[in-house]
This record gives sequence, C-alpha cells and structure tokens, in this order.
Amino acid sequence: MSPQAAQGLLDQTSPRGCNADMTGFLMVFIGYLAGSLSAGIIVARLMGLGDPREDGSGNPGATNLLRLGGRNAAAATLLGDALKGVLPVLAGHALGLSSGFLALIGLAAFLGHLYPVFFGFRGGKGIATGLGVFVAWSWLVGLGVILSWLAIAALMRISSLAALVSFALAPLYALFITGSRPLAAAAAVMALLTTWRHRSNIQRIARGEEPRIGRR
Repeated sequence: MSPQAAQGLLDQTSPRGCNADMTGFLMVFIGYLAGSLSAGIIVARLMGLGDPREDGSGNPGATNLLRLGGRNAAAATLLGDALKGVLPVLAGHALGLSSGFLALIGLAAFLGHLYPVFFGFRGGKGIATGLGVFVAWSWLVGLGVILSWLAIAALMRISSLAALVSFALAPLYALFITGSRPLAAAAAVMALLTTWRHRSNIQRIARGEEPRIGRR
C-alpha cells in the first residue's frame, strides 16, 4: 500500500487520545490474527482431508473444500472465513472506533486470510472474508456486493468473474453508502489484492477455460 493510501485510512482515526489509538491499533493486530485462522485448513484437518493447499485447486477456500470434502466442509469453511471478517470489525464498532480504524481492522483481517501467519503465509483468495468485512462495515455495502455477485454469476455463470466484478464495485458502494473515504480506500486495496490473487483465473477466463457454475 502506498504511503498516501495508508495516510488516507488514518485520516479519520479517533481524536479521543492515546488510549483510543492504542485500542484501535490493538484491534488491527487482533484483526490480522483472526484473519490468519484459515477455516479451510482447520476444517480439512478436522475432517481428515489433508492440506487443501496441496490438493484440488490448491486454494484453502470453500470451493476447493467442496471438491475435497463435500457440502458440509464447504459450508463450515465459508462460515468460518466470513466470521473472521465480521467479528473483528463488529468488535471495533462496539468499542466506538472511528471509520479509519474500522477500515484498517477489516483490511488486516483480509490480509490475514491472504497471508496467514499461522500457516506459512499461504492463504486463500479472500472472497468470504472480504464479504464478511463489507457486511460488518455496513450491511448495505455487503448487500450491494452480494447482489452484484449474484447478477454477474447469473449472467456469465463464472464464479471467479462474479467475485472480481463485485469486489471492484465495493469501493463505490462503501463511498456512496457510508460516505467514508477510509472504508472506500480499504475496499479499493482489497479489490486490487483480490484481482492479484485471481490472476490465474483471469488467464483462464481470457482463454475461455474457466469452469462455469453448474458444469464440471
């Protein structure tokens, strides 16, 4: 992240003094640790499925867990990954932290999922965790992202493309729904990271080889 973007996230942090700032930065750290708890890897180990980073698509997300362990494994992974985005941000709301800190907490949880300290910094692509962050920032932002995903998925029948487009729209939803530039800036960083993590999917989309929803 550029220094300008980082400063933009901090512009609206709480002015209530050192204690509030310390609480905010502590929650950012906790957000990263929460994000580092890879639900897919934990679920796979509990179900005896091995390491999802070494099988299937190599991604410890719900889609790969569906292939490796079925619907129950996928549902547990999806829920776990979403909650680790939701809970730290909701805790920040409960503590009365500013939108700047809420932006940083959500971004930290997202980065934890992508680069988990507990699992060798080899994480997933961040869709469920990112969606959890958006919902916790504002349920309307989350709803906008979900509806965008559903619309693109129904039209194009490509899950990865739906994720890329819906996350690309998230900064606009965050800005116009919440009016918060820090939230919009954090959402933009998340959208860029999502695009980077989906670069192999983008290449397959360009070649017409990306799997379509409902087809094997």
